[in-house]
Amino acid sequence: MVLSRHPGHGTRASSHALRCSIMSLLSSEFAMKDLGPLNYFLGIVVTRHKGGLFLSQRKYAEDIIKRASMSSCKSSATPVEVKSKDNSSGSPFADPTLYRSLAGALQYLTFTRPDISYAVQQVCLHMHDPKDIHMSALKRIIRYIQGTLDHGLHLYPSSISTLISYTDADWGGCPDTRRSTSGYCVYLGDNLISWSSKLQTTLSKSSAEAEYRGVVNVVSESCWLRNLLLELICPIKKATLVYCDNVSAIYISGNPVHHQRTKHIEMDILFVREKVARGEVRVLHVPSRHQIADIFTKGLPRVLFEDFRDSLSVRPPPATTKGVC
Repeated sequence: MVLSRHPGHGTRASSHALRCSIMSLLSSEFAMKDLGPLNYFLGIVVTRHKGGLFLSQRKYAEDIIKRASMSSCKSSATPVEVKSKDNSSGSPFADPTLYRSLAGALQYLTFTRPDISYAVQQVCLHMHDPKDIHMSALKRIIRYIQGTLDHGLHLYPSSISTLISYTDADWGGCPDTRRSTSGYCVYLGDNLISWSSKLQTTLSKSSAEAEYRGVVNVVSESCWLRNLLLELICPIKKATLVYCDNVSAIYISGNPVHHQRTKHIEMDILFVREKVARGEVRVLHVPSRHQIADIFTKGLPRVLFEDFRDSLSVRPPPATTKGVC
C-alpha cells in the first residue's frame, strides 16, 4: 500500500519530512532501516513516473509461460469463459504436479493482476484432482497473460480520506457444488488496495443470502483496513461506502426487523447492522452494469471485462516506462 499526499497540498519537501517522521517513529518501535525508494520487491518491479507508480510482474509472468511451454501460444481476450462448465467429469490430467505448480504460481501473479483473480480461483479449486478440462482452463489464463504481459497495477497520488468498496456474489455459480462465489474490491481514494475472489464455504438458499455474505466479507475487510490506517495515523473519518447490486441485501443491512428468511444468517446481519448504526459503513445500490466486483465472481464478455479491468487500474505502463520492466 502506498500512502501519498493529496495533489496540490504541500510540497515535495514536506512529503519527505513526513516520510522521515514516520520512519523515525517506526524505528523507535522496530529494528529497521530505510532502504530508499522502492524499486523491486519479491518479483514485483515498481516503476515511478510522473503520474504515480506502476507495479509489474512481467518477468515472473514470462517465467510461468515458459514453464508451461506456451511461449509461442496465441493470446486470449479474456482469462475465463463466460459460461461455466460441468467440471466433475473428464479424464484425469497426466501431470497433476505440473498443474499444481502452475496454479500456485498464478496465485502469486494476482498480486499485481487482480483481473485474473476469478479465473485463478476457479482452477485452484481442483488442485487435489485436476482433469484435462481444468488444465484447458489454466492454459486459457496463460494465453490471456501472453496477450497482456505489459499490463500491471497503477497507483496514483490520491486522497486517503475515503474507503469505497464493491461487492458481488454469483449465486450457486459452481456447477459441481452449487456454492456461490463472492468477490469484492476496496479502494483507498482512487487506488485499488484490496480484492478477493472466493468460493463461499456454505450453500446459500437465496441470492439475497449469497449477496449478503459478500457484504459481510467486504465490511470485515474494510474494518481491518480502517484499524490499520488508524495505527498508521491516517484515520478514516468518513463512513466506508459499500456498493452492492442486490436490493434485498441492502434492505437487510439497514432494517432491524428479523424474519424467517434471515434467521440462519443472524450473526452476519447483526455484525453489518452494528457497523451501519455506528456510521462506519453505508451500504448503497449500484446498477449491475457498473458493479466492478462482477469481474471477481464470473466470466464476462470481452467488452465488459475490459471495462472493469480498466476500473481496477490494470493497464499497460505509461509510454515513458515501456521497456523498463
